[in-house]
Amino acid sequence: MNRQRPVEPLSDRDPSLDEDSAYAIAWEIHARRRERGESPVGRKIGFTNRRIWAEYGVWAPIWSHVYDSTVHHTPGGNARLAIGHLLQPRIEPEIQLHFARTPPVTRDETAILESIDWIAHGFEIVQSLYPGWRFRKVDAIAAFGLHGALVVGRPVAVRDIDDCAAKLRNFTIALSRADGETVRGGGANVLDSPLLAFADLAETLGRQARFAPVQAGEIVTTGTLTRARPVAPGETWATVLDGIDLPGLSITFA
Repeated sequence: MNRQRPVEPLSDRDPSLDEDSAYAIAWEIHARRRERGESPVGRKIGFTNRRIWAEYGVWAPIWSHVYDSTVHHTPGGNARLAIGHLLQPRIEPEIQLHFARTPPVTRDETAILESIDWIAHGFEIVQSLYPGWRFRKVDAIAAFGLHGALVVGRPVAVRDIDDCAAKLRNFTIALSRADGETVRGGGANVLDSPLLAFADLAETLGRQARFAPVQAGEIVTTGTLTRARPVAPGETWATVLDGIDLPGLSITFA
C-alpha cells in the first residue's frame, strides 16, 4: 500500500522560488540519497519534448540524477516493474545514451556520438508529488525531476547503427497499451534529436557550479518521445520503433 500523499506545489507557498533555489533543493535530496547508500549512475532529462510543453505549462527542459536503486536493465525485451510506491505514475518511452568517455559540450552530433558506446530504447516512469500533475518548472526540478524509475532496454553498439545521428532524428515510435490505446512520436520531438537533448543538458550543467558534468560510465535518458500516459498495476505496454535499429520493449506493471 502506498502511504505517500501528494503535496501542494512549493511555488504556491513560496512564489519567490526560482530555478537556482529549486536545483539547490534537488542537490540536498541528492546528497541525502547518497548518504542512505544510493549511487548515482546517470541523469534523466525532462521536458525535452516540445509537444507536451503546453500540457504541463513547462516550457524548457529540466534534469535530475538517476540511481542504482531506480534503474532496471531489461536486455531481454520484457520488463516487469512494481509501481505501487509511485505517486500518479506515467510512462515515457525514451532513448538512452551510455557514455564510454566524458562527452564534449557541443551541438555537433557526430562529436557527441564519438563519446557514446551504446544506445538503448527504454522507459522512464515518472511520478508527480503534486495533485493532478499541476506544478511549475521549479516544482518539477525540486521534486527530483519527477523521476520514479528507469527501465533500460537492450543496448545496441553505436557502430552497429548505420547513419546513427540521422536515424536518431528521424525514427518514429508507437507506444501501445494491451487494450489498444496508442500514442505516437519520434526522435525529432526531443529538441530535434536525443543527441541535441543531451547537448542542452551539457550546456546547462556547464552553468551549474554544484553539479559535475556527465562522466564516462553514465547513462542519460533524453526525454519522452510521445505524450506521457498514466499507468496502473496490471497493465502491459509495448513499443514498436521504425527507422532505427533498436528493438521495441514490453513492460508489465505490478
